Amino acid sequence: MKRIVPTLAAIMISGSLAYATPTHAAEDVVIVYDASGSMWGQIDGVSKIEIAREVMADLINQWDEDTNLGLVAYGHRRKGDCSDIETLIEPAPLDKASFIKTVNGIMPIGKTPISASLQHAADLLSYRDSQATIVLISDGLETCNADPCEISKQLATQGVNLTTHVVGFDLETKAHANLSCIADNTGGIFVPASNAAELHDALAQVQSAMQQQPAVLEPEPEPEEPALPEVEIKGPEQVTTGAKFDVTWSPTLGMTDIVGIVPADAEEGTRGNYKRTGNKNKNELQLIAPAETGLYELRYILNEGNKTLATAPIEVVEVTVSGPEQVTSGASFEVTWSTTIGSTDMVGIVPADAKEGTRGNYRRISNNSKALLTAPAETGLYELRYILNEGNKTLATAPIEVVAAEVIVSGPEQVTTGAPFEVTWSTTIGSTDMVGIVPVGAKEGTRGNYKRTGKSTETQLTAPAETGLYELRYILNEGNKTLASAPIEVIAAEVTVSGPEQVTTGAPFEVTWNTTIGGSDMLSIVPAGAKEGTRGNYKRTGKNTEARLTAPAQTGLYELRYILNEGNKTLASAPIEVIEAEIGISAPTIIRAGNDVEITWSSTIHPSDMISIVPAGAKEGVRNIYMRTSNKTAGQLKAPKETGLYEIRYMLEEGKKTIASAPLEVVAADAPLDDGAGLTVPTDAQVGEVITITWTGTSDSSDQRIALAGTDQPDFSWITVQPANQEKSIQLTMPDKAGFYEV
Repeated sequence: MKRIVPTLAAIMISGSLAYATPTHAAEDVVIVYDASGSMWGQIDGVSKIEIAREVMADLINQWDEDTNLGLVAYGHRRKGDCSDIETLIEPAPLDKASFIKTVNGIMPIGKTPISASLQHAADLLSYRDSQATIVLISDGLETCNADPCEISKQLATQGVNLTTHVVGFDLETKAHANLSCIADNTGGIFVPASNAAELHDALAQVQSAMQQQPAVLEPEPEPEEPALPEVEIKGPEQVTTGAKFDVTWSPTLGMTDIVGIVPADAEEGTRGNYKRTGNKNKNELQLIAPAETGLYELRYILNEGNKTLATAPIEVVEVTVSGPEQVTSGASFEVTWSTTIGSTDMVGIVPADAKEGTRGNYRRISNNSKALLTAPAETGLYELRYILNEGNKTLATAPIEVVAAEVIVSGPEQVTTGAPFEVTWSTTIGSTDMVGIVPVGAKEGTRGNYKRTGKSTETQLTAPAETGLYELRYILNEGNKTLASAPIEVIAAEVTVSGPEQVTTGAPFEVTWNTTIGGSDMLSIVPAGAKEGTRGNYKRTGKNTEARLTAPAQTGLYELRYILNEGNKTLASAPIEVIEAEIGISAPTIIRAGNDVEITWSSTIHPSDMISIVPAGAKEGVRNIYMRTSNKTAGQLKAPKETGLYEIRYMLEEGKKTIASAPLEVVAADAPLDDGAGLTVPTDAQVGEVITITWTGTSDSSDQRIALAGTDQPDFSWITVQPANQEKSIQLTMPDKAGFYEV
């Protein structure tokens, strides 16, 4: 009877493609389909999702219909979710149309959990008990804080016979090692491919490798039990509790045999911490030492009958931890330990009588042998602990006492509201500690206006906006405990502010004040009686005692205010009235469409104000054709192309308010208008005499001419003609025949 051999084809493309060889009907196959966001990238102008669907269709159409085929996808349902892995089709006889439809319905949006997907697919095929082959095709790397190299090692060690072939699709050369390790660790092959053609070639190589993998056959029954073979097992003589260590043996008798560590006097069949031997070509693995110290032994145990074939002695010893005998509350201090068991183990400081598993202030070990901890805020007897991540078991302790820190904080006895002031302290316990100003008697942990100490012993704080009795505090970041305090009084600042009694709407004006409390304070103009904190038009004080503000667009009674940035509190005010500006506009009342309109106005309120031409009755704020006033009182605008009634407006930049207007009618471009034109011509001249002719009016059109004709000639006919010029003066030569003529 032929044994069913599971094969796993994983299509890992971080938006990637997949392909596999035709398989035998007796095989189980699971395809793991990567639907992460980069699938929308393009190769030669074609998106990877389209290429993937076409290649998958080719793959499925070549597959034997008797094959049990399943489908797993990830990254197809949620963005940024590393757990978005789903079995879409359980392994079952292949329905090609249904399978291709399911693949085409997958939409890539998520992340690339390569490691978790390999584990998911391997578990689906019971890789610990059966042979499994994975084909991984990926154009992206792991994005879920996991290590595919490490997971492939674990799968190879724990599986009966796991092989992974990898195609690196559209990857940078420097990224190859991040995927080739998967093939290296599991006895597979790694082939890079940079485009669709190379992808097909790479898959052909993988196909060839898969066809060469022999099926695992059921062993023939033994007619009689043979003599037990000899096996040798080796490991270190000593290992620390909870540590990983290497074990080797020779030979491997069965892929489901067991290598374990057990107490030296353990009964036959005891396994302890163990792993399966797995691949016959491998004869080494890692075990984890027990948490309890003592004498142990390594054992090679036959899966059949749990019989021990080989042993080797090993001793499990403990770890030591050390630090200072005394440390001040909240201070950083160094802790060392003799050896690192696991990178996720911890060293911590806890009360001397704390329960097992208590961590207190702690750090992960990583691959170090020392770390900085922070002492608790409360004084008393404590202990340092080395704590195994496995079971939170304490492996080593050392006593340590936390004593009160001696810190002195000082500052001025008095400070004005909102003002910056200097604070000093005798010593810094921790760089994240705080110095703050709070009301006298404020609850422990209150920070008020504060700064982190850093590595300094001085800083600058800002006084509160409210007057009263306060205190400066040095506050430990650890537990928000106050270590030192000093009294300070906040008194009212004496500030005066002044400006003009009256200002026109939208106009800039000068404001002065006698002293600046803080550079972020504000000078503003607000309606009289406006709520505290109202800013209106304002400027920051900086380091100045004068500034320029802009008057509001609405007339009325206002006030100038000096406002503290701290609490938006008003320290000083002065009344000011905003009155309507008186502006006059002068311009023609009628103009041809598209002609220039000469406009003058009596005065400029603000250089950012505007002169505009808008339809008569247009809403306030409409600009259409406009220019900025700058510092001028005259300018030119182009008349609209559409005829009709318009108005010329002077519009304040402040509030876009119109304060003056004049009517303007726009007529057709060829409409006759009295432009005030006239000719100056001599009343008589001699035959052949050259006469000078001048005129008034505009000369800005190419069809304007000065013509000499006989009085009896019809319109639009002449003896001689010259175009009008900008000088408004030409010379004509009179005819050689006497008579009456006209110009």
